[in-house]
Amino acid sequence: MIRVFPRETLGGFENDWLNSKFHFSFADYYDEKRMGFGPLRVINDDLIKAGSGFDLHPHRDMEIITYVRTGAVHHRDTLGHKGKTGAGDVQVMTAGTGIAHAEHADPSDDTTLFQIWIQPNRRGLQPRWGQAEFPKAPVTGDLKLLVSGRESDADSDALTIHQDAAIYGGNLVKDTALTHNVRGNTGAYVVISAGEVGVNGTVMKVGDGAEITGEPTLNIRGLTDAELLVIEV
Repeated sequence: MIRVFPRETLGGFENDWLNSKFHFSFADYYDEKRMGFGPLRVINDDLIKAGSGFDLHPHRDMEIITYVRTGAVHHRDTLGHKGKTGAGDVQVMTAGTGIAHAEHADPSDDTTLFQIWIQPNRRGLQPRWGQAEFPKAPVTGDLKLLVSGRESDADSDALTIHQDAAIYGGNLVKDTALTHNVRGNTGAYVVISAGEVGVNGTVMKVGDGAEITGEPTLNIRGLTDAELLVIEV
């Protein structure tokens, strides 16, 4: 079953520097029917104005993944980490026993990103932060594995999280077709970063999300040049 949540139906927040859409309940937006998908707790689709962002603030006991769509985000935290993550790349923070961080858009460009929270498989983990760059060429075969907590992916170049979950992504040229096998216990949540994509015959456009359950194989086609993430949980 594929249940699509169009971008225009999502909750959200907007001020002078941030325009955010929430796929699940977050902050002051609450929908008792949209509290998560398995251990997937948050997907926020953020547009952050150039030079603006989130000042230092704390988290604990959450795996926080940032996928940068356009622009770049600058990170710093109370562990002393500093880094810049550009479009198509990923950063992961294990909040664990507690960490505070700040995230700001590059001063020269507005930044768009997906912020994804996945509940860890245990509490009280050692906090950590990491980032990785990934190939930007359009995919023609398999989607790229970006993040994983699965033992079977331990030797891959994916960033590590503490949960039996994985995030795949890629750019598609129009009319590119591929097959993706889902291994998530709950299923897969698909978000479209750019363009339009057909997933098992269901059309999704930029900003849309979809819960997919009971469908072990996804037949994906770029209806335009497009970009998507597949989050397996």
